Amino acid sequence: MTENETKNQKKAPLPLGALSGVLAGFAALTVAEAVAGAVRPQAGPVVAVGGAAIDRTPAAVKDWAIRHFGSDDKLVLQLGILAVLALFALALGALALRFRRTGAAGVLLFGVVGAVAATGRPDSTGLTDALPSVTGAAAGAVLLYVLAGRLAPRAAEPNTSPSREDREPGEDREPGEGWDRRGFVIAAGAAAVASAGAGLLGRSLSSAGGRDAVASRRNVVLPAPGSPARAVPRGTGLRIPGVSPFVTPNGDFYRVDTALVVPKVDATSWRLRIHGAGVVRPVTLSFDDLLRRKLVERDITLTCVSNEVGGPYVGNARWIGVRLADLLAECGVEAPSKGGPADQLVARSVDGMTIGSPVEDVMDGRDALLALGMNGEPLPFEHGFPVRMVVPGLYGYVSACKWIKDIELTTFDAYDPYWVRRGWARRAPVKTQCRIDTPRPFARPRAGTVMVAGVAWAQHRGIDRVEVRVDDGPWQEARLAAEDTRDTWRQWSFAWQATKGGHTLTARATDRTGAVQTEKRARTIPDGAGGWHSVVVTAD
Repeated sequence: MTENETKNQKKAPLPLGALSGVLAGFAALTVAEAVAGAVRPQAGPVVAVGGAAIDRTPAAVKDWAIRHFGSDDKLVLQLGILAVLALFALALGALALRFRRTGAAGVLLFGVVGAVAATGRPDSTGLTDALPSVTGAAAGAVLLYVLAGRLAPRAAEPNTSPSREDREPGEDREPGEGWDRRGFVIAAGAAAVASAGAGLLGRSLSSAGGRDAVASRRNVVLPAPGSPARAVPRGTGLRIPGVSPFVTPNGDFYRVDTALVVPKVDATSWRLRIHGAGVVRPVTLSFDDLLRRKLVERDITLTCVSNEVGGPYVGNARWIGVRLADLLAECGVEAPSKGGPADQLVARSVDGMTIGSPVEDVMDGRDALLALGMNGEPLPFEHGFPVRMVVPGLYGYVSACKWIKDIELTTFDAYDPYWVRRGWARRAPVKTQCRIDTPRPFARPRAGTVMVAGVAWAQHRGIDRVEVRVDDGPWQEARLAAEDTRDTWRQWSFAWQATKGGHTLTARATDRTGAVQTEKRARTIPDGAGGWHSVVVTAD
């Protein structure tokens, strides 16, 4: 080829190379998700890499994410992963314009990363978890190689090029004329359609995989409890706009966990194993085994350790389940205070989460439950169906194992559960806290009587008093609503005679032991936030 012929070749624009990379990346992800739908949804590359990222993220960063994004933290993480993948896909597509094999190899490299992440997860079922990432990467690499080929200029071959008059119909370029426009459009369009189809197939397969679990939940009929909760006393819920309802609806109950894909467990095949140190009679229980036992119904408030002072990660529900202490006693387990060798109960979830609870607390007479129902219905999938743990008085990370499948009795010295390995405390009783629900921060109420109200909690101790302070004035006692039990939160109100101008409202609680909520500010790490909740308002 002469120098003039080389110059006359038209190279494909760089943006089309980048587009090829995006299409290849899209194809890789959708094919991978389709295969994951057939293998296991948790084995998909985005979920696997996201889970690995969560496991390796410092506790302070996780806490920041929960504080700023709440239950949307998982969505933000997945969108972040997709954004990073899109940037790399753009770069690989541009690279493939000049180096087709290198660009395709880059796609395969991401498949290796996804496969390693999937097989390295605590809930991995083996090498089959690598299939989605490997298959998707192979599809993406082939597509990028093909698209980059359509964008590559064809070298001229002297004396072999047909004249325009003699060219076959549909042959839209000559050797040396430039890149194959028509071939690229056809290949790119077909790839986009096929990828979209793979994505729909993956979604369908994933949904089909959970149908048995959905059906099993729909068929659950919770028996009447042998020990029903008492009727909620009159006056427990204040009729003050803005105050959290006494019972938190299931759809509004906070959710903080590490599961990027909510496990959908079939209750008919679910099993729970109880074993370990001091377990004289190990046992494996089915869901029906639990339903046949005496069920206990209790109102219990749960709190997440990531809840900042004044934060939203606290909720109250009516739970129904089996007393955990009774099950442990039947297995021959004794509390450490009575000579039992185990001081830690490690609960394992189907998604690989491990949560450690003090055996002494579980067996001290409080209503520690293996919960089957929540607010009159089987547990929602998001909150642990078919079975989860509920232990009043302990933060969720040391008690509230969702999707539980295994209970092992051991010691704190012998084993560090998931969160302890990441810097959180081994033991974490709920701290006494008080929250102002109304008025909201920076509200502008009218001067005069303004109702200041909220909730306070100190599970398993109970709330004895709430006080409110306006600016730097004296503490004034608020009116407490009726108490349900010491394991539930308590509403309170205070009629403030507001004067015009800006004011700071502060609240604190005293629990039934006489301990006053501390003023000292503490981070959520390692064992829960501390300090008084304040809001700034302006009375007009």
